[in-house]
Amino acid sequence: MIYLRLFYEFFKAGLFSIGGGLATLPFLYDISDTTGWFTHGQLADMLAISESTPGPIGINMATYVGFTTGGIPGAVIATVGIITPSIIVILLIAKFLQAFRDNKYVKGAFYGLRPASTGLITAAGFSVVMISLVQLDLFRASGSILDLLNWKGLLLAAVIFVSTRLFKKLHPAVFIGASAVAGILFKFAGV
Repeated sequence: MIYLRLFYEFFKAGLFSIGGGLATLPFLYDISDTTGWFTHGQLADMLAISESTPGPIGINMATYVGFTTGGIPGAVIATVGIITPSIIVILLIAKFLQAFRDNKYVKGAFYGLRPASTGLITAAGFSVVMISLVQLDLFRASGSILDLLNWKGLLLAAVIFVSTRLFKKLHPAVFIGASAVAGILFKFAGV
């Protein structure tokens, strides 16, 4: 039964997350809330790992959740679930787009998907910032304004921002690797 649920949840995410891997984040938050398979903090860790590893973010995250939930079969099923809608859509588009390439409704539909995709990616980015830099639970518990922000996270974000501006010629993998090392050294896991 868990395998069917994994396929269903990630099929939904793959079906509606137009715009790439970050657009899957709102759906992953929903999966977290409805299934309890992982916490929002674990989702932030999954995002960091998925960003750092080769391959599409959404597929990496689906594979990770599937593996932690159902082992290797779960990883395969969640991955197949998230890519199946794309395969179906691409096959349909390949079949019919040639005939409707210049149709104003088709052009309008693709044009209309742009703001939806932008909104999903913006919401995902906002969620990542909130998880990484804001500590609402700690603030609510203590009432101290100093506990509202994750100072280590803010410092790391500032260092990365300045570094990327000063060392523009460095490959992005250098910054990803340095961030991973900083995360391990300063114990950023489970933010």
